[in-house]
Amino acid sequence: MSVGGPHAGDQNVPQPRAGGYGPPAPYDYGVPPSVSAALTPGAPLPGVPVQPDEHVSRETPGGDEDDPPLAMEALRAVQILNPSGEIIMPRPDHPRVICVANQKGGVGKTTTTVNLAVALALHGNRVLVVDLDPQGNASTGLNVPHHAGVPDVYDCLIDNVPLAEVAQPVEGIPNLFCVPATIDLAGAEIELVSVVARESRLARAIAGHPEKFDYVFIDCPPSLGLLTVNALCAAQEVLIPIQCEYYALEGLNQLINNINLVRQHLNPTLDVSTILLTMYDRRTRLADAVEQDVRNHFGTKVLNAVIPRNVRVSEAPSYGQSVMTYDPGSRGATSYFEAALEIAVRGVNTGGTA
Repeated sequence: MSVGGPHAGDQNVPQPRAGGYGPPAPYDYGVPPSVSAALTPGAPLPGVPVQPDEHVSRETPGGDEDDPPLAMEALRAVQILNPSGEIIMPRPDHPRVICVANQKGGVGKTTTTVNLAVALALHGNRVLVVDLDPQGNASTGLNVPHHAGVPDVYDCLIDNVPLAEVAQPVEGIPNLFCVPATIDLAGAEIELVSVVARESRLARAIAGHPEKFDYVFIDCPPSLGLLTVNALCAAQEVLIPIQCEYYALEGLNQLINNINLVRQHLNPTLDVSTILLTMYDRRTRLADAVEQDVRNHFGTKVLNAVIPRNVRVSEAPSYGQSVMTYDPGSRGATSYFEAALEIAVRGVNTGGTA
């Protein structure tokens, strides 16, 4: 079975090297020609006068580097914020339900969910974010109220409240809606055990929404419990963020095995469609080696765009914003913008899955 095939997760995932990481060997990114043609590095959308910068996705500014010129940042900011609404990312011909999952915490699941959703919504797509993590970080990042007493995804899972009654519009971002998570969701794992068809509660809630979205992103908790199983049953695609560090590969095998079990018994259409490398630091050989291992195994499932370590990405949630609106000229915003565009282009070119 080929590495980049639709079920690449059926085989064992790469494991951390016991002997440590040395200098990486050259490798091929393996991006499909159709995607390469649509994604010019540094200038991903036609008609926008941004000078190419092939290293923009990977650069983590060091002490000896200067910030990009103000004019360059301004152009990037206009490109990402799209105030005129003229720049449109490709829209899929049917709704894409994407589960963002990884049982390891701190790899960028919520950050990825929020920023990809905002980037797609700012460029003409209707997007729904379902916060399925009891911590409610995705709700915080989108500045959606999620204190005790607010109707949330728990009500949909346990009490069959329609998703449309719980979803809230995200202020300042057209076409973006969020189903928040409150602390009540922490008890849902136990309460779902005795519920009929417990694995498909979220799938039915999403299918019953009267409006059709281009994208539905489900932000999973850092576990492989019933909440994550509900997300996997509701989704068509799985997006796995992988931190470019040694521990990131250790739990990946268990996640892939769980995805395979869900595919075999509950959701045969589920596909690991997208791998996104996060927290990349180009100054370290370790990051290069982890990236090489992941690309060699998963092939074209790995996005060409890579998310660098960037302080703006970490600062944005404290202001209730995504990095796309907090500092649209930053390298973090540019990288997530490129990732969102690549997901959109791949989905159109392959009929919905990357």
